[in-house]
Amino acid sequence: MSVNSLSKKTELQLNEFFNQSIDPKSFAKAIRRVNYLLAISLMRECETLQIDTKSVEQGYYLLNELAEILNPYLDTE
Repeated sequence: MSVNSLSKKTELQLNEFFNQSIDPKSFAKAIRRVNYLLAISLMRECETLQIDTKSVEQGYYLLNELAEILNPYLDTE
């Protein structure tokens, strides 16, 4: 696993963004909804999938991971 260092400015911007009055549950829901809509529109627009599927898959995975961190509704307890 690689570890990338963020600049202090980036860390401050991220802290400021996530410390606003954003409800993690609704933010995660919005990420999932946008992710779903992007995936569906890409598949419908390009049925032969002549797109860079690796980057689309990676982006889809990363956005879902972020949503899962914000609101882990898939956790089994």
